[in-house]
Amino acid sequence: MTAGELLAADSAVVAVLGAGSWGTTFAKVLADAATATGVRRDIRMWGRRSEVVSQINAEHRNEQYLKDVALPESITASTDVSKVLDGAGIVILAVPAQSLRLQLREWKPFVAPGAVVVSLMKGLELGTDSRMSQVISEELGIPHERVAVISGPNLAMEIARQEPTASVVACSDEPTAAAIAHCCTAPYFRPYTSNDVIGVEIGGIVKNVIALAVGICEGKEMGDNTKASVITRGLAETTRLALALGGEAHTMAGLAGLGDLVATCSSPLSRNHTAGRLLGQGLTLEQVAERMTQTAEGIKSGYAVYELAGKLGVEMPITAAVVAVLEGKLSVDQLGPTLLARSLKSEGDY
Repeated sequence: MTAGELLAADSAVVAVLGAGSWGTTFAKVLADAATATGVRRDIRMWGRRSEVVSQINAEHRNEQYLKDVALPESITASTDVSKVLDGAGIVILAVPAQSLRLQLREWKPFVAPGAVVVSLMKGLELGTDSRMSQVISEELGIPHERVAVISGPNLAMEIARQEPTASVVACSDEPTAAAIAHCCTAPYFRPYTSNDVIGVEIGGIVKNVIALAVGICEGKEMGDNTKASVITRGLAETTRLALALGGEAHTMAGLAGLGDLVATCSSPLSRNHTAGRLLGQGLTLEQVAERMTQTAEGIKSGYAVYELAGKLGVEMPITAAVVAVLEGKLSVDQLGPTLLARSLKSEGDY
């Protein structure tokens, strides 16, 4: 059976590993998509915390992450990953980027042969500078044609509330991308397809770092001109990195580039924007971590992005400044003046 046939099967089992806000929301998208098309799908979630799993099963809610959003009854959950993965033809990964490799080593024996693995994660691995699709392929020993990524303006709470949004499903194998898109096409969720896995992933990774910068600006009570300038120049340096890695420029102008960047930099629902705002208000990294219940991937991945850019000779001044703030080498008060003091250049210079 081909990947497309496996994904299109009415009886397909889908495993969603990760019961945070985005993992839970995407499980809901999959369940609602199946209902809308009259297809029966078994949506199983794995969660680390037994209280979250119990609430999903008993009350069809995940109040820690999605407050009062009701979940479809077709979604079940377990803390036993072997049960969740048993017979799953589609495996959705929604765990913190920096813990993925070790978790995959534990989960590999339970992943069904021929399964298609989909990454919802937007991070770069520290130490290796690997994208999540690369980590998945390496650790599970599966070809890139069976690894897909989903990215775009994916603020989980808005999607869970069924507010219309669009995203991108990227895979080097176009029929697989199309089949995954079919599986997650809900009345409120519109997926497009792409074969530019690099560009889609880089857009989702770097926007977290730029959102930290915008959040810092907001925490310092800077205006919309400042924030718009950071977003625009942030897109420019994201594009430089994507192109250096083999990504495509038009991806950066689409949902996984500009779309995700605008949403993440602008919304109070964005974890990275929130973390940056708290830093801008004078909180330390430790105090920010205490305030937040979820991971702000930009804090974890920022240095990996900076390191990768250095290896490739790509200039990323906003990223460099944010990393300097995170490392305590630059104060939030110095971030703006440092960027403005750079030498003049043409806007079109990439």
